[in-house]
Amino acid sequence: MTIPYTTHNIAALTASRICHDLISPIGAVANGLELIQLAGSADGPEMTLVRDSAAHANARIRLFRLAFGIASDNQMVAAAEINDILAAIYGGTRIAVATTLQTALPREMAQAVLLAVLCAEHALGVGGQMRVRESGQHWHIEALSGRLRTDPALWGLLTNQPISAEISPSVVQFLLLPMVLTHMGKTCACRLSDDSAKITI
Repeated sequence: MTIPYTTHNIAALTASRICHDLISPIGAVANGLELIQLAGSADGPEMTLVRDSAAHANARIRLFRLAFGIASDNQMVAAAEINDILAAIYGGTRIAVATTLQTALPREMAQAVLLAVLCAEHALGVGGQMRVRESGQHWHIEALSGRLRTDPALWGLLTNQPISAEISPSVVQFLLLPMVLTHMGKTCACRLSDDSAKITI
């Protein structure tokens, strides 16, 4: 059987390859720093900065692998893994995350949820709160702030509305999320207000 490779599939394979090649050296750096700390060989704010940066880079790579990498049909992702990634990325930042995910997600659904998280993150340019919760067969991702950054044209992409402006790499998640959902036979709903941006999958 011939596998129909699309632009989306090739991009996902490329992302998987990049994440696969980066996760090992970044993990090795984090492990090395932990051994140095256990040996008492180094301490102070400089080591803390390096250690925290390595941990954040590791968490980002794990998120990117799930959000942008290739997704197999029968693979499951534990809710604990997603919660751990979110805690590692946003802990100690201007974005406070509250999540109620408790059940394992099919790999494609985990990808959709994390792409939605990246959309919500974009709306919280100056910080705020993000809520990630499941309700029955639906997932809700919401950004809350008194100073949201929400471009209606950009958010319209999530409901397949056309856009004439050029898309920058920092908002590619707005293009990818509807593609992933279409492949799953699903759509999402968006609701924007002065202090809330909500995506329901």
